[in-house]
Amino acid sequence: MNHINEEMANYNPKSLPFRLLGGWIEQPDDLQPELEGSDSADVIVVGAGFAGLSTALELTARGAKVIVLEQEFGGFGASGRNAGYLLGSMGIEFEMFAKRVGVEHARKFVNFYDEAVCYVEKRLAELEIQCDYNPSGIIRAAIDPSQEKWLRRSMEVGRELGSITRFVDQAEMRARGIPPAFLFGSEQRGSTLNPGKYVSGLRRAAIQAGVKLYEKTPLLSYSEGAEITCKTPRGRATAPIVVLATNAFTPQLGLLRDKVAPIRVSAIETQQLSPKQLASLGWQNREGIITPHLMMESHRLTAHNTMVLTVKKLNYVYGSKTPNIPDQDAYAALVQTLRERHPTLQGLGIKHCWSGYVSVAYDFLPVVGTTGTHQNIIYVAGCTGHGLATQSFMGQLLAEKIKGVESPILTALYHKTPSTLPEPLQWCAFKTAFSAAAFYDRLTDRKARSIATDSVR
Repeated sequence: MNHINEEMANYNPKSLPFRLLGGWIEQPDDLQPELEGSDSADVIVVGAGFAGLSTALELTARGAKVIVLEQEFGGFGASGRNAGYLLGSMGIEFEMFAKRVGVEHARKFVNFYDEAVCYVEKRLAELEIQCDYNPSGIIRAAIDPSQEKWLRRSMEVGRELGSITRFVDQAEMRARGIPPAFLFGSEQRGSTLNPGKYVSGLRRAAIQAGVKLYEKTPLLSYSEGAEITCKTPRGRATAPIVVLATNAFTPQLGLLRDKVAPIRVSAIETQQLSPKQLASLGWQNREGIITPHLMMESHRLTAHNTMVLTVKKLNYVYGSKTPNIPDQDAYAALVQTLRERHPTLQGLGIKHCWSGYVSVAYDFLPVVGTTGTHQNIIYVAGCTGHGLATQSFMGQLLAEKIKGVESPILTALYHKTPSTLPEPLQWCAFKTAFSAAAFYDRLTDRKARSIATDSVR
């Protein structure tokens, strides 16, 4: 491991190329015009990410006239910045869900997460979206033997709640060419894809379907009443129903400040691997890998033969703010993780890094509901970093609700979300929790390094 320590000692995270747009997406050539003057619709959707665009598409298919307001461009936020995992219920903490809402209710949450995967797969085919979809499965892979007890317990509780996973032992991991740093794991049906291509495909489909998409059009304020008016810098739009699909940005609109908090998540992408480097990894099926750390790691290969790593270190900005700035400590932690988990890639350069925000409730459950004097403002948030499938599926569920037929799947998501703390208590609470989680994860990583060193000897 000395070569890793030497490399990290000479590593300067400020030398990494930071991307304001994330690693998967560019500003579209056909940027839609900003709203100027007045416009009206049956429904106004605020936010052009997975949830907003899916909702707009589903409503349009049901005959509604829809306006979408987007402060930048479709996919600019978390939808275009995530790791690209189409992941079902394995991404949630089963015991926490069961304790929070009870076993029967938790089963309905598990069903929501797993049905969401099926929904996205169906929409990829229906909308003919080409997004480097790879149905290889997702593995929650341990890096240290001490994680096996927790992993098996999680699988057991998950099965009780209806989640379908299988244990992958070390022999199978090696036979499948999974990188040797990952010892064993639990596997669930799922896939990896290019989230930038996916959200761009939703955007294209929405425009073609007749959705009026206004980009570079931030929402400044909105009224309440039977008819809602949304004010923007150069215009206004009115509709009897508004859907706020703004996720981590929702508190900045004055809503859900007491329910969710924006948490910054970071990612790095390597330079393209050479054929020799790819061969050194094995990893023939390119399964998506996440780890059971408290602040998980995710590892995946892309269709263009780079590697993307995400998370490892989380951050919260005082006052629930969401500045689009680098997080150098997080990138440094991810680079070290890359070197430790994939020692055959020593010296592989970093192409770029980026950060984005996910919304998190204190119970880690989705937040969906209505507000306003006429209960005609619908909000959805709390994706907790697993929004690719769930927020997409939310589009169908919200469209059905708006058209008068609410799905039992949506009804099951309603619950009492615990209130967040006021500042500065919230800042202190998150910093303390993140520090404690990082300390625990470092202990796990230290044991994994010891095992790796002993195996080399």
